[in-house]
Amino acid sequence: MIDHAMNSQRIFVPTPAISEIDSHHLSIVVPVYNEVENVVPLLAKIDDAFKAYPLPWELIVVDDGSIDGTVERLHAEAARFGPHVRVLTLQRNFGQTAAMQAGIDAAQGDVLATLDGDLQNDPADIPRLVQRLLSEDLDLVVGWRRKRNDNVWLRTIPSRIANRLIGNITGVRLHDYGCSLKVYRASVIKEVRLYGEMHRFIPVWMSVRTAPGRIKEEVVNHNARIFGESKYGISRTFRVLVDLLSVYFFLRFLTKPGHFFGRIGLASGVLGGAILAYLFVEKFLFAESIGTRPLLQIGILLVLMALQFLTTGVLSELITRTYFASSATRPYVLRSDGSKILGNPVWKAPPSNNAFN
Repeated sequence: MIDHAMNSQRIFVPTPAISEIDSHHLSIVVPVYNEVENVVPLLAKIDDAFKAYPLPWELIVVDDGSIDGTVERLHAEAARFGPHVRVLTLQRNFGQTAAMQAGIDAAQGDVLATLDGDLQNDPADIPRLVQRLLSEDLDLVVGWRRKRNDNVWLRTIPSRIANRLIGNITGVRLHDYGCSLKVYRASVIKEVRLYGEMHRFIPVWMSVRTAPGRIKEEVVNHNARIFGESKYGISRTFRVLVDLLSVYFFLRFLTKPGHFFGRIGLASGVLGGAILAYLFVEKFLFAESIGTRPLLQIGILLVLMALQFLTTGVLSELITRTYFASSATRPYVLRSDGSKILGNPVWKAPPSNNAFN
């Protein structure tokens, strides 16, 4: 029988024992904001989907500063279903990314699942995604809403354009970045810190901490919204474009920012140097007047830009080295089943007949 009290603070639904290879504890994280009408059917659907789940599981619902009575209804429903349902209440509306991060931080299982609280994701899909995560030894399985029940012009088409753009820029190619229904290996997702509105780019951030080949997608159900109002609009497309610039920088240059600024600086320096060399020849070989030519100002400006970018690159390298040296963050992640670097050293014993005996 599995030890359900992994520590004194963990509360999971008791379930029958299973084979060691499949053994895990599952945490389900659901961020909600002003979803008072969806609370009762949401928790009922999750409970129904996991009644026969042969493993310990917990549900963490994070209220992101709702003002419509969602918190009160969540506490009432949590008390009805049992202590394995926990409600986290944020002080104010911090946004979906912060709410999701709060739930991930509070989760105690070694497998995590996230989904939206608007009933458009189907909780019954989670066991299938968990099974694939474990059977194929993956770190992330992303839901793919192949048949979406959303407004085509305001949601579906902009989402497809954004997915294609994100895949081309980041190199992590998925059909549906925006689906909140995802299943993670906790040891990896807890190495990722989410800020701003970066929940859309979780697969990309995960690819910084694990191999892209360990990230797969699975077709899931998608339902039309019945209660409440959508929190997303066409404006999110523009926010995605801005966030994508930050994602690209951190994905490619997190540990080597000097390469990013250095490339721009060298390109500016070469171009500016070539312009000034051309004007030098014009001045001293052909006696041309260059003092009032705009090209002279452009050349000088490019050289100054080069110096600025190269200096910024050096400073950013120093900041990066200071960051990694002064924090617990490392520029690598060890797999849980891989070699151990930390701990007591193991030495190979010398032969008994060596020359020092």
